[in-house]
Amino acid sequence: MAENLTTGTFKSKVFDFEKNKEWKFEGSRPCVIDFWAPWCGPCRMVGPVIEELSKEYEGKVDFYKINTDEEQELAAMFGIRSIPSLLFVPADGQPRMAVGALPKEALREAVEKELLQAV
Repeated sequence: MAENLTTGTFKSKVFDFEKNKEWKFEGSRPCVIDFWAPWCGPCRMVGPVIEELSKEYEGKVDFYKINTDEEQELAAMFGIRSIPSLLFVPADGQPRMAVGALPKEALREAVEKELLQAV
């Protein structure tokens, strides 16, 4: 199941931006971060897909959700201007952003290409 992140949990599980100036992934597995808001229709369509994929890739890829209404500092840090926005974070290397409600197959393909083949 996708885990909701706050600024505090983001710093311990993804990136501690107060300690590091350069990108340094804190997690042990690659992850997908869904930037969303409860009032966003496309976000509500992507939500169940994120949950399905989190079960499918359990133990291989972590899935997180960040409510942009509650965590405005994190949204601003990543320059989130439209939601849903998905951040694909490989265990090594730079994260990549995808904007918009991607269908399940496109999300699965991105997880495979951006996160699992990068290992």
